[in-house]
Order: sequence, then structure tokens, then C-alpha cells
Amino acid sequence: MRHLEEVALRVDEIQAIKLHDVDDLNQTEAADKMKISQPTFNRILNSAYTKIADGLIHGKAIRLESLKDLSK
Repeated sequence: MRHLEEVALRVDEIQAIKLHDVDDLNQTEAADKMKISQPTFNRILNSAYTKIADGLIHGKAIRLESLKDLSK
């Protein structure tokens, strides 16, 4: 793993994926939970999806930033 290129998901990107895809909230509800606008939520979510796709397609490691506050 040390020799793989990596993509790093920021905490806000991980939270956006959790709220949208795990908790099944729509973008407006998820944005409200994150206390951001829906367009900002959309940009964060798209950034996360792009990084994940890049990692999967190009065989890169996907590094997650700190997850300590996401279980709330």
C-alpha cells in the first residue's frame, strides 16, 4: 500500500456520502444537517464521488481523514 498513489477524502466529503448514501437523506436534508447550502453540498458530494471513482478505476489507495465525529 505504501507504493500506491492515493486520493484523500476530506471529512466533509465522507460526511456527505454518509448522509446521502447511508442515511438516505436527500441533498437538501443532508445540507441542512451539515449547516451548508444545497449547492455547496452538491459540490462536496461530487468531489467525493470523483475521488472515489479515480481511486477505484486507477487502482489508487483511498485515504480517509479523521472519522471520529461522523457516528453522531
